[in-house]
Amino acid sequence: MTAPPAALASRPGLSVRTVSVSAPGRLHLGFLDPAASLGRAFGSLGLVIDGFTTEVELAAAPADELKADTPAAEAELARALAYLELLRRQSGCDACLSLRLRQVLSPHAGFGSGTQLASAIGRAFAEWHGLDLSTATLAHWLGRGVRSGIGIAGFDSGGLLLDGGPGADGLPAPLLSRLAFPPAWRVILVQDPAHRGLSGGAEKKAIAALLPLPQASAAEICHQVLMRVLPGAASAEFAPFAAGIQRMQQLLGEHFAPAQGGAFTSAAVGRLMQWFADASRKGGIAIGQSSWGPTGFAIVPSQAQAELLVDAARAAGQIDARLKLRIVAGRNRGAEVRHGTAAELRVA
Repeated sequence: MTAPPAALASRPGLSVRTVSVSAPGRLHLGFLDPAASLGRAFGSLGLVIDGFTTEVELAAAPADELKADTPAAEAELARALAYLELLRRQSGCDACLSLRLRQVLSPHAGFGSGTQLASAIGRAFAEWHGLDLSTATLAHWLGRGVRSGIGIAGFDSGGLLLDGGPGADGLPAPLLSRLAFPPAWRVILVQDPAHRGLSGGAEKKAIAALLPLPQASAAEICHQVLMRVLPGAASAEFAPFAAGIQRMQQLLGEHFAPAQGGAFTSAAVGRLMQWFADASRKGGIAIGQSSWGPTGFAIVPSQAQAELLVDAARAAGQIDARLKLRIVAGRNRGAEVRHGTAAELRVA
C-alpha cells in the first residue's frame, strides 16, 4: 500500500532544479492467457528496444507551463498535463513546474507510448520533489499497467521481460523473469503511419467481443515461452527462441484476427512480414506484431542478416512506399535520469 498524500513529504536536500528522463520504447510480444483460463488474466512477454524513446524535462518555474519540441510531442501535451495533475493529487506536492516534452514515442503503434510517457513524467516528478516512489507505484497512480506490466519493468531494467498478469489488487503485474537480450540479435521494425492500433475504450470493447482463447492454446503459449523463448535468449540460441516467438505469434494472431482485420492490423506490414518469413525459412526468423500494431517486427540473429533481408525485400519491390523500416538492437538497460540545470541538460 502506498502512503496517502498527507504522509508523503519530499526529503530535504534532494530536490533539484531540473530533471530530464529518457524512457525507452518496448515491443509487446504477446499475452500468455488473456482469457484467464486458470484464473489469472493476461501475463505478457516483451522486449525493450534501442532507438525509440520518450524524453521529458521538468524544471522549476514561476508559473506552470507545458512545452513541446516536436509536433508529435505537442499532440501529447493534454495527456502529459493529466498525468501531472494526477501526480499532484496523489502526492500533495503542488509546486509550479515547467514540463517539456522533448520527444515522444508514436502513440498507438505498439511501443508502449502511454506507459513510457507516464513513467517518465512520474519519475521526473518524484526525483524533482525527492519522493521515494517505485515505478510500479507511479504507474498505479497514473492508471498504467492495467493489463501488461512489461513497460513498467522495462522502464526500470530493459531486457526481455515476462510478467505474471495483474492481480486482483489492481497493482501492476509482477515481473517473473528478466533476461539480457543477446547483443548480436537484431529487430527489423516495420511501421505503417497510415494505421493506429486499438486503445482505450475501443480496445476494451474489442477484447470483450472476442471468444475466449482456449486453455489448450494458452498452455501451448506458456510452454513455448518457458521452454523455447526464455532458454533460447538465456543461452543465445536463436533457433529455439525464434521458433517459440513464431508459434506464440501465430496462435495470438489467429485469436485477435477478428478484432483487427487479420493477423496484422496493417495488411501492408503483414505482406512484408510474410515475405521476410518465406525468404528466411532456412535461416530462421521470428515475425510478429507488437500489441495491436500496426508495427510489425522480424527478429534475426545478426545485423548483417537484417541488412541483407531488408536489401533483398527492397530489390524485390516488396516494401510498400508508405512503410518505414528500421533495424534496432534490444536494450538491456532502463530509463536514464539526469539532474542539473535546464541549460546544462539542453546542451547535453
